Amino acid sequence: MSPTQRSLKKLREDGWFCAITEHWNAWSKTRQDLFGFIDILAIKGDTTLAVQTTSGSNVSARIAKIRSLQASSLWLESINREIIVHGWRKVGAAGKRKTWECREENVIQQFV
Repeated sequence: MSPTQRSLKKLREDGWFCAITEHWNAWSKTRQDLFGFIDILAIKGDTTLAVQTTSGSNVSARIAKIRSLQASSLWLESINREIIVHGWRKVGAAGKRKTWECREENVIQQFV
């Protein structure tokens, strides 16, 4: 299961209505995110959540990328919008079954 699929499952279990916005560009042979940073859009109540999903080791790099984009600043200027990065990694004691864990970082706090 990809990080995007894991995030979709987590968000839906938490009551969010979600849609994948990332797509494959066959011309450039790359994945492209909405506005350069959104893999998933999620709506719950009056809040719209932009989610970037990645491996656990890439969270800080993704936050730096998001902070460098003008689109993320415009996104956060709008009312009731948030940006969250989900970093997925396997955790567990040595010799025991490993489980997937999500590290969730709210990018709004990173701008302060």
